[in-house]
Amino acid sequence: MPEQVADGRERGHARGLRRVGLAEVYNPSMEPTLLPGDQLLVVYGSRVHVGDVVVVRHPFQHDLLIVKRAAERRDGGWWVLGDNPRVRNDSREFGIVPDELVLARAYLRLRSPRGTQRSVSSTLRRSAGAVRPLVRLSGRSRSSLSRRLRAR
Repeated sequence: MPEQVADGRERGHARGLRRVGLAEVYNPSMEPTLLPGDQLLVVYGSRVHVGDVVVVRHPFQHDLLIVKRAAERRDGGWWVLGDNPRVRNDSREFGIVPDELVLARAYLRLRSPRGTQRSVSSTLRRSAGAVRPLVRLSGRSRSSLSRRLRAR
């Protein structure tokens, strides 16, 4: 059995080591930033900042995980919104998401291939845009990189 240290970590585990996983986007609520079928590299337990793409447990359906953008920090949790204003499955519908229901932060988008690529150049163009970071880069402004990508 692992030994616990004073701050609750298990002895022998690297400081700051977090669980990493993949999440798949299933609906259009995050379009145009994320499309159905996109995969997200997520890190569970990461610190969340305004503008980050996060995976949260739906406040009313605890078996449902949803991907949203952390729009605003409020008393008791996060106000989360989808990037697609026509889809209202977000805090406009269910209110503030408590901190304990914010599970992970997305760091990287992996776009799945759509259709067949007809030429080498189209394959290269698709490949160049298939992997995109969703986090701030060091030394950059505090706005999310995905927000800048969405503004194109």
